[in-house]
Amino acid sequence: MTSLMGAASQRQLARDSKWPQPRAVVQLLKPITWFAPMWALACGVVSTGLAIYPRWPWVVGAVLLAGPLMCGTSQAVNDWFDRHVDAINEPHRPIPSGRVPGRWGLYIAIVWSCVALVVAAFLGAWVWWVGLLGLALAWAYSAPPFRLKKSGWAGVAAVGLSYESLPWFTGAAAVSGGLPQLEIIAVALLYGVGAFGIMILNDFKAVAGDQEMGVRSVPVQLGVRRAVRVACLVMVAPQLLVVALLSGLGFGGHGLVVLALLCLQGVLMVRLVRDPATHAAWYNATGTTLYVLGMMVSAFALRGLA
Repeated sequence: MTSLMGAASQRQLARDSKWPQPRAVVQLLKPITWFAPMWALACGVVSTGLAIYPRWPWVVGAVLLAGPLMCGTSQAVNDWFDRHVDAINEPHRPIPSGRVPGRWGLYIAIVWSCVALVVAAFLGAWVWWVGLLGLALAWAYSAPPFRLKKSGWAGVAAVGLSYESLPWFTGAAAVSGGLPQLEIIAVALLYGVGAFGIMILNDFKAVAGDQEMGVRSVPVQLGVRRAVRVACLVMVAPQLLVVALLSGLGFGGHGLVVLALLCLQGVLMVRLVRDPATHAAWYNATGTTLYVLGMMVSAFALRGLA
Protein backbone atom coordinates (compact mmCIF):
# COMPACT_ATOMS: atom_id res chain seq x y z
CA MET A 1 0.00 0.00 0.00
CA THR A 2 2.80 2.39 0.93
CA SER A 3 4.62 1.73 -2.35
CA LEU A 4 1.41 2.36 -4.33
CA MET A 5 0.87 5.66 -2.52
CA GLY A 6 4.49 6.62 -3.21
CA ALA A 7 4.14 5.87 -6.91
CA ALA A 8 0.92 7.88 -7.09
CA SER A 9 2.62 10.78 -5.32
CA GLN A 10 5.49 10.72 -7.83
CA ARG A 11 3.06 10.78 -10.74
CA GLN A 12 1.24 13.75 -9.24
CA LEU A 13 4.52 15.62 -8.75
CA ALA A 14 5.38 14.96 -12.40
CA ARG A 15 2.05 16.40 -13.54
CA ASP A 16 2.47 19.49 -11.34
CA SER A 17 5.98 20.22 -12.63
CA LYS A 18 6.49 22.98 -15.22
CA TRP A 19 9.68 21.45 -16.58
CA PRO A 20 10.27 18.08 -18.23
CA GLN A 21 12.32 15.54 -16.37
CA PRO A 22 15.69 14.95 -18.13
CA ARG A 23 15.21 11.20 -18.02
CA ALA A 24 11.74 11.61 -19.50
CA VAL A 25 13.13 13.70 -22.38
CA VAL A 26 15.55 10.88 -23.23
CA GLN A 27 12.65 8.43 -23.09
CA LEU A 28 10.64 10.72 -25.37
CA LEU A 29 13.41 10.57 -28.00
CA LYS A 30 13.48 6.74 -27.61
CA PRO A 31 17.16 5.83 -28.13
CA ILE A 32 16.21 2.18 -28.69
CA THR A 33 14.55 3.19 -31.98
CA TRP A 34 17.72 4.84 -33.29
CA PHE A 35 19.32 1.50 -34.14
CA ALA A 36 17.37 0.92 -37.37
CA PRO A 37 18.27 4.20 -39.13
CA MET A 38 21.83 4.15 -37.79
CA TRP A 39 22.29 0.60 -39.09
CA ALA A 40 20.90 1.65 -42.48
CA LEU A 41 23.27 4.62 -42.46
CA ALA A 42 26.19 2.27 -41.74
CA CYS A 43 25.07 0.18 -44.73
CA GLY A 44 25.16 3.32 -46.84
CA VAL A 45 28.68 4.14 -45.70
CA VAL A 46 29.90 0.59 -46.35
CA SER A 47 28.21 0.36 -49.76
CA THR A 48 30.32 3.19 -51.19
CA GLY A 49 33.56 1.21 -50.79
CA LEU A 50 35.30 4.48 -49.92
CA ALA A 51 37.71 5.07 -47.05
CA ILE A 52 35.98 6.54 -44.01
CA TYR A 53 38.96 8.21 -42.37
CA PRO A 54 39.31 11.22 -44.71
CA ARG A 55 35.66 12.11 -44.13
CA TRP A 56 35.16 10.89 -40.58
CA PRO A 57 33.62 14.21 -39.39
CA TRP A 58 30.89 13.81 -42.02
CA VAL A 59 30.32 10.21 -40.95
CA VAL A 60 29.98 11.20 -37.29
CA GLY A 61 27.62 14.00 -38.26
CA ALA A 62 25.56 11.61 -40.37
CA VAL A 63 25.29 9.15 -37.46
CA LEU A 64 24.05 11.92 -35.18
CA LEU A 65 21.64 13.07 -37.85
CA ALA A 66 20.13 9.65 -38.55
CA GLY A 67 19.78 8.56 -34.91
CA PRO A 68 19.45 11.16 -32.14
CA LEU A 69 18.26 13.99 -34.38
CA MET A 70 16.05 12.68 -37.19
CA CYS A 71 14.75 9.56 -35.49
CA GLY A 72 14.56 11.34 -32.14
CA THR A 73 12.52 14.11 -33.73
CA SER A 74 10.13 11.65 -35.32
CA GLN A 75 9.55 9.97 -31.95
CA ALA A 76 8.88 13.28 -30.20
CA VAL A 77 6.48 14.40 -32.95
CA ASN A 78 4.68 11.07 -32.88
CA ASP A 79 4.30 11.06 -29.10
CA TRP A 80 3.00 14.63 -29.04
CA PHE A 81 0.29 14.12 -31.63
CA ASP A 82 -0.54 10.62 -30.34
CA ARG A 83 -0.72 11.63 -26.69
CA HIS A 84 -4.46 10.93 -26.53
CA VAL A 85 -4.06 7.45 -28.04
CA ASP A 86 -1.10 6.77 -25.76
CA ALA A 87 -3.22 7.71 -22.76
CA ILE A 88 -5.27 4.61 -23.64
CA ASN A 89 -2.59 2.22 -24.93
CA GLU A 90 0.50 3.29 -22.97
CA PRO A 91 -0.32 5.85 -20.24
CA HIS A 92 3.15 5.43 -18.74
CA ARG A 93 4.80 7.27 -21.66
CA PRO A 94 6.50 10.61 -20.89
CA ILE A 95 3.74 12.93 -22.18
CA PRO A 96 0.53 11.25 -20.93
CA SER A 97 2.21 10.46 -17.60
CA GLY A 98 2.99 14.17 -17.11
CA ARG A 99 6.75 13.72 -16.89
CA VAL A 100 7.02 15.90 -20.02
CA PRO A 101 4.38 18.47 -19.03
CA GLY A 102 2.44 21.11 -20.89
CA ARG A 103 3.52 21.70 -24.49
CA TRP A 104 7.12 20.68 -23.90
CA GLY A 105 6.75 17.64 -26.15
CA LEU A 106 5.90 19.94 -29.06
CA TYR A 107 8.69 22.39 -28.23
CA ILE A 108 11.27 19.59 -28.12
CA ALA A 109 10.11 18.31 -31.51
CA ILE A 110 10.42 21.78 -33.08
CA VAL A 111 13.86 22.53 -31.64
CA TRP A 112 15.19 19.10 -32.56
CA SER A 113 13.92 19.55 -36.13
CA CYS A 114 15.83 22.83 -36.45
CA VAL A 115 19.02 21.29 -35.07
CA ALA A 116 18.69 18.38 -37.52
CA LEU A 117 18.45 20.75 -40.49
CA VAL A 118 21.53 22.69 -39.34
CA VAL A 119 23.57 19.49 -39.04
CA ALA A 120 22.29 18.25 -42.42
CA ALA A 121 23.36 21.52 -44.05
CA PHE A 122 26.95 20.94 -42.92
CA LEU A 123 26.92 17.45 -44.50
CA GLY A 124 26.23 18.63 -48.03
CA ALA A 125 23.42 19.63 -50.34
CA TRP A 126 22.16 16.09 -51.02
CA VAL A 127 22.08 15.23 -47.32
CA TRP A 128 20.24 18.49 -46.56
CA TRP A 129 17.51 17.75 -49.11
CA VAL A 130 17.14 14.20 -47.87
CA GLY A 131 17.04 15.49 -44.28
CA LEU A 132 14.33 17.96 -45.23
CA LEU A 133 12.33 15.14 -46.84
CA GLY A 134 12.79 12.98 -43.74
CA LEU A 135 11.56 15.74 -41.43
CA ALA A 136 8.60 16.44 -43.69
CA LEU A 137 7.63 12.76 -43.52
CA ALA A 138 8.15 12.70 -39.75
CA TRP A 139 5.75 15.59 -39.23
CA ALA A 140 3.28 14.51 -41.90
CA TYR A 141 3.11 11.04 -40.37
CA SER A 142 1.66 12.25 -37.08
CA ALA A 143 0.61 15.88 -37.44
CA PRO A 144 -2.59 17.25 -38.96
CA PRO A 145 -3.70 17.98 -41.58
CA PHE A 146 -1.86 15.11 -43.29
CA ARG A 147 -1.61 12.64 -40.39
CA LEU A 148 -0.40 9.87 -42.68
CA LYS A 149 -0.63 7.44 -39.81
CA LYS A 150 -4.42 7.52 -40.01
CA SER A 151 -4.33 6.33 -43.62
CA GLY A 152 -2.38 3.21 -42.71
CA TRP A 153 -0.80 2.51 -46.07
CA ALA A 154 0.81 5.91 -46.54
CA GLY A 155 1.92 5.91 -42.93
CA VAL A 156 3.87 2.67 -42.97
CA ALA A 157 5.35 3.57 -46.37
CA ALA A 158 6.63 6.86 -44.94
CA VAL A 159 8.18 5.13 -41.93
CA GLY A 160 9.82 2.40 -44.01
CA LEU A 161 11.36 4.98 -46.31
CA SER A 162 12.53 7.11 -43.39
CA TYR A 163 14.00 4.22 -41.39
CA GLU A 164 15.86 2.43 -44.16
CA SER A 165 16.12 4.19 -47.54
CA LEU A 166 16.83 7.76 -46.45
CA PRO A 167 19.51 6.89 -43.85
CA TRP A 168 21.21 4.53 -46.34
CA PHE A 169 21.27 7.36 -48.90
CA THR A 170 22.52 9.78 -46.22
CA GLY A 171 25.45 7.53 -45.27
CA ALA A 172 26.47 7.03 -48.87
CA ALA A 173 26.14 10.74 -49.71
CA ALA A 174 28.05 11.84 -46.60
CA VAL A 175 31.04 9.65 -47.47
CA SER A 176 31.03 10.22 -51.23
CA GLY A 177 30.33 13.92 -50.95
CA GLY A 178 27.72 13.76 -53.70
CA LEU A 179 24.97 11.70 -55.28
CA PRO A 180 25.51 7.95 -54.63
CA GLN A 181 25.60 5.45 -57.49
CA LEU A 182 22.24 4.42 -58.89
CA GLU A 183 22.75 0.79 -57.83
CA ILE A 184 23.20 1.94 -54.23
CA ILE A 185 20.06 4.06 -54.43
CA ALA A 186 18.11 1.12 -55.90
CA VAL A 187 19.09 -1.27 -53.09
CA ALA A 188 18.35 1.39 -50.48
CA LEU A 189 14.87 1.90 -51.93
CA LEU A 190 14.18 -1.83 -52.05
CA TYR A 191 15.04 -2.29 -48.38
CA GLY A 192 12.85 0.71 -47.57
CA VAL A 193 9.95 -0.99 -49.34
CA GLY A 194 10.61 -4.18 -47.36
CA ALA A 195 10.51 -2.18 -44.14
CA PHE A 196 6.91 -1.35 -45.08
CA GLY A 197 6.06 -4.88 -43.95
CA ILE A 198 8.01 -4.53 -40.71
CA MET A 199 6.07 -1.38 -39.88
CA ILE A 200 2.76 -3.19 -40.45
CA LEU A 201 3.77 -5.71 -37.79
CA ASN A 202 4.72 -2.86 -35.47
CA ASP A 203 1.13 -1.58 -35.61
CA PHE A 204 -0.27 -4.80 -34.18
CA LYS A 205 0.45 -3.71 -30.62
CA ALA A 206 -1.90 -0.71 -30.82
CA VAL A 207 -4.92 -2.17 -32.62
CA ALA A 208 -7.35 -1.56 -29.73
CA GLY A 209 -6.40 2.09 -29.26
CA ASP A 210 -6.23 2.70 -33.02
CA GLN A 211 -9.77 1.36 -33.46
CA GLU A 212 -11.07 3.56 -30.66
CA MET A 213 -9.34 6.71 -31.96
CA GLY A 214 -10.17 6.11 -35.62
CA VAL A 215 -6.59 5.45 -36.72
CA ARG A 216 -6.88 3.35 -39.88
CA SER A 217 -3.70 1.30 -39.54
CA VAL A 218 -3.27 -1.64 -41.90
CA PRO A 219 -4.18 -4.22 -39.18
CA VAL A 220 -7.33 -2.21 -38.40
CA GLN A 221 -8.33 -2.03 -42.08
CA LEU A 222 -7.53 -5.60 -43.09
CA GLY A 223 -7.74 -7.44 -39.82
CA VAL A 224 -4.75 -9.05 -38.15
CA ARG A 225 -4.82 -12.25 -40.23
CA ARG A 226 -4.83 -10.58 -43.63
CA ALA A 227 -2.45 -7.84 -42.51
CA VAL A 228 0.22 -10.32 -41.44
CA ARG A 229 0.13 -12.02 -44.85
CA VAL A 230 0.49 -8.67 -46.59
CA ALA A 231 3.39 -7.80 -44.28
CA CYS A 232 5.20 -11.04 -45.09
CA LEU A 233 4.71 -10.58 -48.84
CA VAL A 234 5.99 -7.01 -48.72
CA MET A 235 9.06 -8.09 -46.76
CA VAL A 236 9.88 -11.01 -49.06
CA ALA A 237 9.43 -9.47 -52.53
CA PRO A 238 12.01 -6.64 -52.28
CA GLN A 239 14.62 -9.00 -50.88
CA LEU A 240 14.12 -11.32 -53.85
CA LEU A 241 14.68 -8.31 -56.12
CA VAL A 242 17.86 -7.47 -54.20
CA VAL A 243 19.10 -11.03 -54.75
CA ALA A 244 18.37 -10.71 -58.47
CA LEU A 245 20.07 -7.30 -58.66
CA LEU A 246 23.19 -8.48 -56.86
CA SER A 247 23.42 -11.52 -59.10
CA GLY A 248 23.01 -9.34 -62.18
CA LEU A 249 25.85 -7.10 -60.98
CA GLY A 250 28.15 -10.09 -60.58
CA PHE A 251 27.81 -10.50 -56.81
CA GLY A 252 26.13 -13.91 -56.89
CA GLY A 253 27.83 -15.11 -53.71
CA HIS A 254 26.47 -12.21 -51.72
CA GLY A 255 23.10 -12.77 -53.35
CA LEU A 256 23.06 -16.37 -52.14
CA VAL A 257 23.77 -15.22 -48.57
CA VAL A 258 20.88 -12.74 -48.74
CA LEU A 259 18.68 -15.54 -50.13
CA ALA A 260 19.68 -17.87 -47.28
CA LEU A 261 18.80 -15.17 -44.73
CA LEU A 262 15.47 -14.72 -46.50
CA CYS A 263 14.76 -18.46 -46.30
CA LEU A 264 15.36 -18.34 -42.55
CA GLN A 265 12.91 -15.46 -42.34
CA GLY A 266 10.41 -17.62 -44.20
CA VAL A 267 10.71 -20.34 -41.57
CA LEU A 268 9.99 -17.79 -38.83
CA MET A 269 7.09 -16.36 -40.82
CA VAL A 270 5.28 -19.71 -40.62
CA ARG A 271 5.03 -19.30 -36.84
CA LEU A 272 4.14 -15.63 -37.22
CA VAL A 273 1.22 -16.30 -39.58
CA ARG A 274 -0.19 -18.99 -37.28
CA ASP A 275 -0.57 -16.54 -34.37
CA PRO A 276 0.28 -13.00 -35.50
CA ALA A 277 -1.14 -11.20 -32.46
CA THR A 278 1.14 -13.18 -30.15
CA HIS A 279 4.25 -13.41 -32.32
CA ALA A 280 4.45 -10.01 -34.05
CA ALA A 281 6.83 -8.61 -31.42
CA TRP A 282 8.80 -11.88 -31.43
CA TYR A 283 9.22 -11.70 -35.19
CA ASN A 284 10.34 -8.08 -35.01
CA ALA A 285 13.13 -9.26 -32.71
CA THR A 286 14.14 -12.31 -34.77
CA GLY A 287 13.08 -12.06 -38.40
CA THR A 288 13.93 -8.38 -38.57
CA THR A 289 17.44 -9.17 -37.34
CA LEU A 290 17.90 -11.48 -40.34
CA TYR A 291 16.49 -8.74 -42.58
CA VAL A 292 19.02 -6.13 -41.44
CA LEU A 293 21.88 -8.64 -41.68
CA GLY A 294 20.90 -9.05 -45.33
CA MET A 295 21.13 -5.28 -45.70
CA MET A 296 24.74 -5.29 -44.54
CA VAL A 297 25.62 -8.24 -46.79
CA SER A 298 24.17 -6.27 -49.70
CA ALA A 299 26.17 -3.22 -48.68
CA PHE A 300 29.42 -5.21 -48.71
CA ALA A 301 28.53 -6.53 -52.16
CA LEU A 302 28.05 -3.01 -53.50
CA ARG A 303 31.55 -2.08 -52.35
CA GLY A 304 32.69 -3.92 -55.45
CA LEU A 305 31.24 -1.14 -57.60
CA ALA A 306 33.79 1.37 -56.29
